[in-house]
Amino acid sequence: MKKHNFSAGPCVLPQEVMKKASEAIINFNGLDLSLIEISHRSKDAVEVMETARSLALELLGLEGKGYQALFLQGGASLEFLMVAYNLLEKKAAYLNTGTWSSKAIKEAKVMGEVIEVASSKDANFNYIPKGYSIPEDADYFHCTSNNTIFGTQIKDFPKTNVPLVCDMSSDIFSRQLDFSNFDLIYAGAQKNMGPAGTTLVVVKEDILGKVSRSIPSMLDYKVHIGKDSMFNTPPVFAVYVSMLTLQWLKDLGGIPAIEKINEQKASLVYSEVDRNPLFKGFAAVEDRSAMNATFNLVDETHKEAFDTLWKEAGINGLNGHRSVGGYRASMYNALSVESVRVLVDVMQELEKKAG
Repeated sequence: MKKHNFSAGPCVLPQEVMKKASEAIINFNGLDLSLIEISHRSKDAVEVMETARSLALELLGLEGKGYQALFLQGGASLEFLMVAYNLLEKKAAYLNTGTWSSKAIKEAKVMGEVIEVASSKDANFNYIPKGYSIPEDADYFHCTSNNTIFGTQIKDFPKTNVPLVCDMSSDIFSRQLDFSNFDLIYAGAQKNMGPAGTTLVVVKEDILGKVSRSIPSMLDYKVHIGKDSMFNTPPVFAVYVSMLTLQWLKDLGGIPAIEKINEQKASLVYSEVDRNPLFKGFAAVEDRSAMNATFNLVDETHKEAFDTLWKEAGINGLNGHRSVGGYRASMYNALSVESVRVLVDVMQELEKKAG
């Protein structure tokens, strides 16, 4: 049977997407050639890239608003540097909410002064800092919308006059936001959109070209925009699967439709965590992520029994990150409500056995 995949990444993908992608590996568009062996300059490959870029802007509500969508390589980790290379002239402001924002800060410091406006490191990143101020003279403000390791998520983004940059790798396309408030969004595909190998960057063109430094071609957003996201050979298969996933989401009803499903899944898990005396949540209640629910056993003597139960139920990827321990249920867009119900049933079964 197909397992219930709660892996934090690479993410679970819709079965219909997997089926179409597997068919394209053998014979793409009736060409009697595989998608991964045709020229990336061919009409069929170019159409994949253009459709994926168009769908990204459409789903985010950013069509005709001065934004460009790019599918690049190097993961969000390369974007940590690219953002600073393209935008940091004097100083940048960063919010530190976990491992990935800490890494983004480290890379940005290579390019210039970085001001850490707030951090939740004091409590092992189990909450989102609030009430901080952003310097008006910062070149941009950077935040991470969702923290997979710690299970926290920004619910309210700050109002600021400086360009707003956000790493949305693990919750892109999962909830409704006014995306026009952001000047640059980036997201590794493998958390909520497709396989590893490509990274979506959505950037407002008018924030580019303002730094005095010379930018290497591969790190220059303007170069990639000028070449329609095909400056070099793109990761065609990863872009294709992302395109299929975005089309699946559109057919489902877009972000408004998936947000309702995601809220239902999160409510099921967190309600059980709060009800069941054997479990306790890790993240602050007001900052809990709808994508990654982190929780621990109150009594670790139940660990062997619980691990046996969820594995026998066909659940995969439930172990928490070593930084937090315990468990992490990653509930990305394509994870079914039924899979979440299976997890809740297992948690209740443990309670019965322990009683």
